[in-house]
Amino acid sequence: MTAGQGGGAGAGRFDSHSHSYSRSRRLVSDAVLVVVAIVWLGPYAWMTITSLKTLPEITRAPAYPLPQAFQLGAYREVLQAVPVMRYFVNTVFMATAIALLQIALALPAGYALAKLRFVGRSAAFVIVLSCLLIPAQVTFVPVFTMLGSVGLVNTFGALILPFGVSALGTFLVRQALLSVPDEIIEAARMDGAGELRIVYLILGPMLRPTLSALFLFSFVFHYNDYFWPLVMTTDDQVRTLPLAIALLREQGTGVRWHLVMAGNVILSLPVLLVFAAAQRQILRAVTARI
Repeated sequence: MTAGQGGGAGAGRFDSHSHSYSRSRRLVSDAVLVVVAIVWLGPYAWMTITSLKTLPEITRAPAYPLPQAFQLGAYREVLQAVPVMRYFVNTVFMATAIALLQIALALPAGYALAKLRFVGRSAAFVIVLSCLLIPAQVTFVPVFTMLGSVGLVNTFGALILPFGVSALGTFLVRQALLSVPDEIIEAARMDGAGELRIVYLILGPMLRPTLSALFLFSFVFHYNDYFWPLVMTTDDQVRTLPLAIALLREQGTGVRWHLVMAGNVILSLPVLLVFAAAQRQILRAVTARI
């Protein structure tokens, strides 16, 4: 056997071993992903199954995984117990308005921090990052007092305006704009485009994945927010769906778990739909940063 033939056989064995190793790694990776998916989806599946049981069945055998018979009575009780549609419309309107307002303000703020040259730009960026460390609960007393003094308590203004400016949104937009060549902006200026046109009509579409991710983060957070609507509303006209789900807990007679689980399933459905619609843009935003 010649040296060339021996080298070819050795290369073939190496390629075979490399292929087997790659396949083994892929199988291990897939197995880990399946386990992680089960861990993440397990609680939601348990919640959905529990919502299809009756209360006596839950209290008699809470650990039994499957219901004896699938029942939709809990969902009917939830829809009859609270004005779900009103709460749902309020919640979607509030979360959508906050997300859109954050995007509208984050674009020029991130543009200024990424592309404009001015004194104190670095200090301004540090302040933006510092705002990420301050939870809303810390500032709700002065904000509540201020909104009360102008008569905005128990209005959509009280639910939306305090969150119109997002430090996270400004940070995300700024980081995304750092990868945009300055030549695009200079060319737009030479064509006579103003700064607002550059920000919203030229750079905005270019940042669609980042803005979609920001919209999802904001929508999910404020859609599920319980604390702020609790302290800022006093009647059903502007209250949100998480507050309605909390009302399903019957005090003094124990928790009606089938109703609570059915209410949470209803609460989670819009978030899942928004995520399904935006997941492609989110993946593009993530892979663009890698």
